[in-house]
Formats: sequence, C-alpha cells, structure tokens
Amino acid sequence: MINVLPIGIIGTGKYVPEKILTNADLEKMVETNDEWIVSRTGIRERHIAAPEQATSDLAYEAALKALESAGMDATELDLIVVATITPDTFFPSTACILQDKLGAKNAAAFDLSAACSGFVYSLASATSMLQMGLYKNALVIGADTLSRITDYTDRNTCVLFGDGAGAVIIGEVGEGRGFKSFDLGAEGSGGELLTMPAGGSRLPASAETLSNNQHYIRMGGREVFKFAVRVMGSATDEVLRKAGMTKDDIDILIPHQANIRIIQSAMNRLELSEDRVMINVDRYANTSAASIPLALVEAVEQGRIKEGDRVVMVGFGGGLTWGASVLVW
Repeated sequence: MINVLPIGIIGTGKYVPEKILTNADLEKMVETNDEWIVSRTGIRERHIAAPEQATSDLAYEAALKALESAGMDATELDLIVVATITPDTFFPSTACILQDKLGAKNAAAFDLSAACSGFVYSLASATSMLQMGLYKNALVIGADTLSRITDYTDRNTCVLFGDGAGAVIIGEVGEGRGFKSFDLGAEGSGGELLTMPAGGSRLPASAETLSNNQHYIRMGGREVFKFAVRVMGSATDEVLRKAGMTKDDIDILIPHQANIRIIQSAMNRLELSEDRVMINVDRYANTSAASIPLALVEAVEQGRIKEGDRVVMVGFGGGLTWGASVLVW
C-alpha cells in the first residue's frame, strides 16, 4: 500500500464493564468447570455489561479516554467508525448514537459489521479515507456486548464471550510512521459456521425463532478453530509481504483474543516468543470487535509499545472474515 499521507494512531482508550463473570460463576450456571475452560481456551474470567448498558455506552467510555489521550475535543472529530455486531439498534447506527453522546457534531458516522475482524476492517476503511484527504482524523472503535446474544445454557459457547470496547484516534503522523499495509479477506461459504440465525430479514423475530433460541450465537467450534489457525498465519504473512517486511521485523503481535491455542499456533508459525505477543484472553475472553483494540490499548498502557515499534494486528471472525495490519508506532 502506497501512503499518500502517513496515517497512524494518535490516541487510545479502552473500557470494560465492572461486573466480572468467572469460570467458578459459570460452574453454577452450566455443566462445566474451570480446568476444562482454562485448558481449552485460556479464559479465566470475562466482563459483563450491566442491564442498562448498551454497546454505545461502552464505546462512549472508551472514546472519552481516546480523546483525552490525543488531547482532542469531540468537536474536532471528522469521522466516527464503530465496528460491532451488537449495535444498540439496527438503525440509527451505534456510531450515530455515539456521535450525539460525545457532541461530535462535525463528524460523519457509520457502523461496520465484520464480527471479530471488524476493528481491522474499520481501521483500513478510515485510514483510506484519511489518505485520500476526505478527513483529517477519525475515531475508530471496536465495541461489543456479546453477553446479549450468548446462550448461557450452551456450555460450548457461553464460556467464550465477554463485553468491552477499545478505541483509537487516527490522524497524520511523522514520516516513516503509521499504517504500512492491510490485508482483508472473507470466506462467505463458511458463514453458517459462526452466526446468529434470527433477527434479520431472513428470519425476522417471531415466537418460533425465540422458542428455538435462534437469537443467540451458534458456532461450529472445530471448523472455526481450523479456519482461525490457517488464516491467522497466512494473513500475517501476506500483510508483512505487502509492507516489505518479514516475521523477524515484528516487535509485537496483537492477535484476536479468542482462544489461547489459536494464539499459540500463530506464535509457533511466526516463531515469536511470548514477550513479543500481547495476550489478555484470560481476563477478557472473546470480545469480538473489541478484542484487538483492548489488547492494543493494554499493551500501550503497559509500556510494551514504544515509538518506532512495528506492530502487527491480526484477527478472524464471523463471515467468515479475516483482517491484518502493519503499523509503525
């Protein structure tokens, strides 16, 4: 990708709800146990939104922190992109709701749906717009409240998901810095492997869809695992190739936090030691579009990313989709 303007991250923020649901709590709700969950997923706990909290509320808190980090006022924002599969409503978009909450009256706003790959898809979209000169800056957020669409009677899926939001502000940065490449892709033929069947125009909400639990996440775990292991490595290889880099150039990998075994598989393929990989799946579980930005912001907060570092973000999700990016911090 040829940069018209060097566009990078100039502010970061994150938010997770206060309530924590531990594996011990889940043992009381469904037939499972801590050892089984940890050994297969690496997850120990997840944050759950309060009944009165919607996705825009999580996004709002993360956005405030990102604005503070960038030293900006909301009225200075040109664009807001929210990656989510759990919008407050089908319309208006969560981004428009957030625009109003922030008072970002000068910003265009839209949602993007690419499941767990949504944040990288949104970064690619917003970065392209900034490079074209359409806008000077953008607030890009990954936010999901998966607890709203999780079936807590299904032991195979309910242990996997949590709620949260991660936000970044992107804008022009110094020469040599910023995003160097993106790789986005999809395999729509695998769409039924990870889906919420009802609620759209194909299966509108009805007494039948409710009784059949079709408004919850359904996943073919084994097939999704195989897909994830394959594309996490191949997408990283491709995005590095586009940037003119190799795996040896990676200072830190920020992978989608879905399952520790998938992350470890990517580490092995890329020959990365644990100190070059951000892992927080144990504390947040899979937060879909919020997963990568939560990990990114936490890495920044921990001082694990410094100026000049080459950061690779890579994820996979429903669709099926994948997305990866190379960023020089």
